[in-house]
Amino acid sequence: MSSSLDILASSPEKTKETAAALGALLEAGDYLCLHGELGAGKTTFVQGLAEGLGVEDEYITSPSFALVNQYAGRLTLYHIDLYRLRGPEDMDGIGFAEYPGTGVAAVEWPERAGDSLPGERLDIFIEYDGEKQRRLVFRASGERYEALLEELCNSRPR
Repeated sequence: MSSSLDILASSPEKTKETAAALGALLEAGDYLCLHGELGAGKTTFVQGLAEGLGVEDEYITSPSFALVNQYAGRLTLYHIDLYRLRGPEDMDGIGFAEYPGTGVAAVEWPERAGDSLPGERLDIFIEYDGEKQRRLVFRASGERYEALLEELCNSRPR
């Protein structure tokens, strides 16, 4: 089974609001894959997730060079950026299989992970739709993520 949700965010602030609403619903072990071109707003989305998870760190940045940034909140947020990896053969070197553990994983450039990604997850596609506007397409794989999308649909800001 699979379900999806399509949201038009008119500004970076609206992208963050939607992500914060999602972050407030996340549970330990949740796995999010963020897809989008460079500059599409993946890190902006993660900033909103962090807010929804109660992360107090004001400096949520892309972990392009560190590969993984960890933030403490209601649940630990693991912000993982696979952009610099060549492909799945590099996954073992970063301990990828250990995430998210008792936290939440938000993975940028998940296509670089190949088959290392869990089958059950929430894929989020961030697409340009104008200079500041973004289309956020959520695709759930698995019962947990289908329920999460339904909750998000009922709780997100309008």
